[in-house]
Amino acid sequence: MAGRSTSQHKIRLLLLIPFLLWLFAFLLLPAIMMVISSFQNEGGQGFTLGQYVKGLTHPLYTTAIKNSVILSLVSALVGITVAVIGAYSFTTFSAKMRDRMLNISNIMTNFAGVPLAFGFMILFGINGMLTLLFKKLGLSFLVFDLYSWTGLAWVYIYFQIPVAILLIYPSLYAIKQEWKESAALLGANTWQFWQRIGVPVLLPAIAGTFSVLFANAMGAYATAYALVTQNFNLLPIQIGGMVAGDVFPRVELGSALAIILFLILAIALFINEKMLRLARKGQ
Repeated sequence: MAGRSTSQHKIRLLLLIPFLLWLFAFLLLPAIMMVISSFQNEGGQGFTLGQYVKGLTHPLYTTAIKNSVILSLVSALVGITVAVIGAYSFTTFSAKMRDRMLNISNIMTNFAGVPLAFGFMILFGINGMLTLLFKKLGLSFLVFDLYSWTGLAWVYIYFQIPVAILLIYPSLYAIKQEWKESAALLGANTWQFWQRIGVPVLLPAIAGTFSVLFANAMGAYATAYALVTQNFNLLPIQIGGMVAGDVFPRVELGSALAIILFLILAIALFINEKMLRLARKGQ
């Protein structure tokens, strides 16, 4: 029996080899090469911290970092707020309607990137269908510049909401109906229930979802590039332009900016973990 279990263990390890090779070739090796490149001079020679200094001090790149962080924070905050309300409303529907709404949310999560940007151009572009309709109906206050910060924020919020709904929805079942009934018997109104019981129970899930949304927005490239190309200064667009878009690629500086992006996400995840611990201690 021991010999058979040992042979089965070896077979499982052999079957794992293709996955490990794929992981090394497409994840670990590019990451290692990117780190090495970020410490080199232009042209791939020598050792320097100049790429990081330039990335953290040059106004073009600091503005890109600031714009990406602000856009990600705003889209994540609005997205998580709308998602919590929407996901809670799903729990009040019948099982059939609830499944349909979740299926729609699941489909919407796949509608991103270039198709999403193209769809917004058709609806809200300069000559978009809804833009022309609003102007004709005298509702010009509903018209906005799709190719500005406001337009990007609306697009980001759009693809953040369905992701947040799918992540938040399961955690809502942690709130028992008996808790609401007990709180009502003790004289608590709806606001007091959510303030003292509902929100603290959901807080870890909300914090975790917020970190996912922030990372999702920080790393978004295709939608922003298709919508504004390089007319709006975002960190992923700067990185993409340096690696593939310029006449003379600046891979070393692009690698340094990519590491900076990774560090921002790592800091955000660290803060999120601290928030989760405080929330659990509060519970």
